Amino acid sequence: MRSSAPSAAASKADIRRLSNAERSAYFARREAAKVLRCVLQGDARRRAVGSVKSLVYSPSVRNKRATFALVCQTLKHLPIIKQILEDADIVNSKWKRKEDLLFIVTYDVLFGQAKQSIGDAEKFLIHHKIKLQSALEQLLSRKKANGIDELTAIYQTGDAPKPRYVRVNTLKLDIGYAMLELDKLTKVQKDGLLPDLLILPAGTDLHDHPLVLNGSVFMQVRCREQLQAIFYFEHLILQGKASCMVAAALRPEPGWAVLDACSAPGNKTVHLAALMRDEGEIIACELNEQRVNRLEDTIRLSGASNIHVVHGDFLNLTPSVHPYNKVQAILLDPSCSGSGTSAERLDHLLPSYTAGHAADGTEIARLNKLAAFQKKALTHALSFPSVERVVYSTCSVHQIENEDVVQSILPLAASLGFRLEAPFPQWSHRGLPVFEGAEKLLRTDPLEDREGFFIALFVKEHVDRHGGIAPAFSTRKTNRRVSGSTKKRFVTGTKLSRLLFYAPGLQTKTT
Repeated sequence: MRSSAPSAAASKADIRRLSNAERSAYFARREAAKVLRCVLQGDARRRAVGSVKSLVYSPSVRNKRATFALVCQTLKHLPIIKQILEDADIVNSKWKRKEDLLFIVTYDVLFGQAKQSIGDAEKFLIHHKIKLQSALEQLLSRKKANGIDELTAIYQTGDAPKPRYVRVNTLKLDIGYAMLELDKLTKVQKDGLLPDLLILPAGTDLHDHPLVLNGSVFMQVRCREQLQAIFYFEHLILQGKASCMVAAALRPEPGWAVLDACSAPGNKTVHLAALMRDEGEIIACELNEQRVNRLEDTIRLSGASNIHVVHGDFLNLTPSVHPYNKVQAILLDPSCSGSGTSAERLDHLLPSYTAGHAADGTEIARLNKLAAFQKKALTHALSFPSVERVVYSTCSVHQIENEDVVQSILPLAASLGFRLEAPFPQWSHRGLPVFEGAEKLLRTDPLEDREGFFIALFVKEHVDRHGGIAPAFSTRKTNRRVSGSTKKRFVTGTKLSRLLFYAPGLQTKTT
């Protein structure tokens, strides 16, 4: 027989009686339920509101590590949880309105740590725990599975260990000093391609280090179900190598005017600021208001002072008016399918992925729509009168979003004086050979390189005074700084344990 509707939420007095660990778990389950609701609604509508990690790392989520783990584990077991609740026949229509919380708590009751009966969902499911366990045993028997691992094997990613990449925030920390301090914790190598990128061993986990246990750092655990993601220190940033290659491919000079066309969450934006030594000006454009807040947080935490945020549509910017008519370099990283980082974004855990929808008609239509927007955005980027370098990048593996977009723009680019230039010529993975010159495009392989990125670099040429063709940009460096920029403050005499760390929840306006 099905139970009655949920009653009032746990009282403040009930919550106060919990231990700190129990109280933290109680709130983490509710935060996880909110994230799960957003993810499942977005997946059902095929309009993603954000990846699991981006939703978890919003300022409103307090216990990020526990919330992230609960969401990932619940998604991993979701088909099983749904079947168990259906077989147990305990959920009425009113409980279905809170099914996201039921999914989270069911996971925690059956496979996790939920023991206390504070909170409606906890009381309800703990009361019916015997029915839930019986339904699970019957499901195991029907599927001829020897345990929960066999039952969930189809949802495992089988991902191999991969190194962690640490980008040093050179606005605040010297690379050599960062290596010395990190070497006290684990083996550290300098990346051979990007000088500000350090390599830590595969599986490096800093969660039990005092730097993390004191609560001043937030990051994501790396285990089989939870793949490496970006987290912030004030001085160090863990970020995938392919993502770091995008800003580096643009090669902006200190003192330049640079436009980051689709800027949020801002990881590449602040990397540009570091590459420019906080000199010149970066215009960071973002349309979505929530993502603008995330972008502003990232800028504030990085310490960059040469970034101006524009809340608006990049396509509506008028290239011929100030300050856009002075822009010399544009980084265009538009909305894309994200297929090159689907494992990073945990898409393999979503119902649409496991149901085999990745290649259906809806997905093809979505890719065509994305490609149309990408072509429009790249066309607009090339129209800025002073622009000399444009990087077009995606985190997609699809030709329609990559080589096809570039090929469709080549006649226009040539008429405007642009040519393709090979970023990182020493990199072995190049564009698909679908047109002459595609070898100048760059790809990273999602299996070998762990992320599937695509980079195209357009460089403007002009006729020099001797009649030859030369790049329009100069290699001369300038010391010009925008008003309000501050002198860089390097950390050179402070132990790593005393470095300040990024904390979530800070709000900032235009930087």
